[in-house]
Amino acid sequence: MKKLVLLFLAAGVITISGCETMQPVAQKTQLEIREFQTRTYDQSNTKMVMKAVMNALQDDGFIVQQANIDLGLLTAQKEEDVENSAESFFARAFTNQPEYRKNSITEASANISEYGKQTKVRINFKNKVMNNRGAVMSVTQISDEKFYQNFFATVDKSLFLAKAKIQ
Repeated sequence: MKKLVLLFLAAGVITISGCETMQPVAQKTQLEIREFQTRTYDQSNTKMVMKAVMNALQDDGFIVQQANIDLGLLTAQKEEDVENSAESFFARAFTNQPEYRKNSITEASANISEYGKQTKVRINFKNKVMNNRGAVMSVTQISDEKFYQNFFATVDKSLFLAKAKIQ
């Protein structure tokens, strides 16, 4: 009997010790996020940089909502249909008041300002998921550094084309 208890105890210890604990993912600080949301251009023509940002947003499928050159403020949004047919089917089939993901709205807000002989662009993106009734299900800030690098690469190309007067 003692051997059986010891055997179960040993098996339990091995099983528990074999479980790997998840290391918490380090959250980025606000300063780190601000760093990859901001790009400085060696261009004192703020209007040209603002147009390059607008062109980059439009190239990515955004619709410009507001553009105020005096304030250096630019807002835009892009809407996508994210409805999953299986999710909507099961929601309708098994609930009285079905609720499922319908749209995803990505919102962009840019602050473009003159900084000496340079122009600084800080842009942030957030994603809003809306349900089939138009209510907000979730709002998340996009904090993927690669996402911002890709966006600024598009701005760089747009600025290059503007300087070369190709646009």
